[in-house]
Amino acid sequence: MSPLETPIENPPQLTAGVELLGLTHEAFIERYAGLIRIGRWGGREGAMEAYRRLFRKGDLAAAGLKVGTVELPPVTEVLREESSEGEVVKFLTRIKRDVHRQNISAHLPDDLTIESVLIPMIGTSKERTYTLCVSSQVGCAMGCGFCETAQMGLIRSLTAGEIVSQWFHAAHTIGIRPKNLVFMGMGEPMDNYDHVMQAVAVLKDHNGPHVALSSITISTVGRIDGIRRMAEQIKKPGWHRLQLALSLNASNDTVRDSIMPINRKWNIAELRSELENWPKFAGNKLCIEYVLIPGVNDSVQHLDELAEFMMHLRGTEPGGVAGLNPGKHRGILNLIPYNPRRNSPWPAPEESHVIWFLQGLIDRGVFAKRRRTKGRQMMGACGQLGSEHIRQRRLVTPTVSAGGVERAAAPA
Repeated sequence: MSPLETPIENPPQLTAGVELLGLTHEAFIERYAGLIRIGRWGGREGAMEAYRRLFRKGDLAAAGLKVGTVELPPVTEVLREESSEGEVVKFLTRIKRDVHRQNISAHLPDDLTIESVLIPMIGTSKERTYTLCVSSQVGCAMGCGFCETAQMGLIRSLTAGEIVSQWFHAAHTIGIRPKNLVFMGMGEPMDNYDHVMQAVAVLKDHNGPHVALSSITISTVGRIDGIRRMAEQIKKPGWHRLQLALSLNASNDTVRDSIMPINRKWNIAELRSELENWPKFAGNKLCIEYVLIPGVNDSVQHLDELAEFMMHLRGTEPGGVAGLNPGKHRGILNLIPYNPRRNSPWPAPEESHVIWFLQGLIDRGVFAKRRRTKGRQMMGACGQLGSEHIRQRRLVTPTVSAGGVERAAAPA
């Protein structure tokens, strides 16, 4: 009989709830060694076997855990939309607002919603894989004008277990095991740095979800403090291949100030300097995301400025200077046609203009790709995640001062 078929003796009564999913196998073993016995496996071996079963099979009973000891945020709705590369799946999970742990307005509903999206991709191998767009917060404090999530304000950050539960539901509830994970859903990952990195530690755990680290990307609107912390993290053994994406969306400070308040604290020149100093490891690329918004950031001037920004992210020949004696591309420009949020002041760009802008980047020597629009009709595309109900209450508006990003409560 194989280990995964061995019956469990006296499943323990564990009370960690969803936070059980926020533990690496080392932490799980330290906590539960001696409390779980599966066939001949007891002690540390029994705990290890339970951990593997939990993530590999998604069956709490098979993992030696009694049903109810891991209270997963339930999936409340699943939306599906066809795309040219397969079915896009958006699923909503419900969590408690947890007023005792965080300062949350009493006017908000007791239940909050996490939105996650499974995006189909067909690569050069012609095989379909899925990318899971993961949320790290409910709402967001960054205030980007083009983003639906930003209209909610920040409600609360997710715990590591709540973040990992999105992968768990994709793999075991929806039945689609994602190849890639992108922290590009609701929230600013660097605003919830510790829980995001703990979630990544679990997601890459070889005894758990076992997602390749090179297939996990952390996106930020430009919190340099978070970028610096992540730069130190990827220098550690076992972390070199974690990917970084910058949501740039403008080629100059005037435009970026107007659509992304964070730029008033850390401007484009500071971001470029930080990215030039990003640690260099084999296969470690920098993804620059550029949402193309009609009449805002889509002119010839913007093309020229954007190409100059990208030139500074190229490697250098020995003795060369970045941007003057370029070597291989380190930066990849990901062009994203704008997906209108609710009550958006801007429309989606015309397809012909998207093609023109992309070709303009390529002609200027930029390594650029276009992200295909998927899930727009069900508000599942980039920049469209967020609760319309909470949006009407707008809990938080972001302000930026010399001391950093501050959060000011607004009337509910």
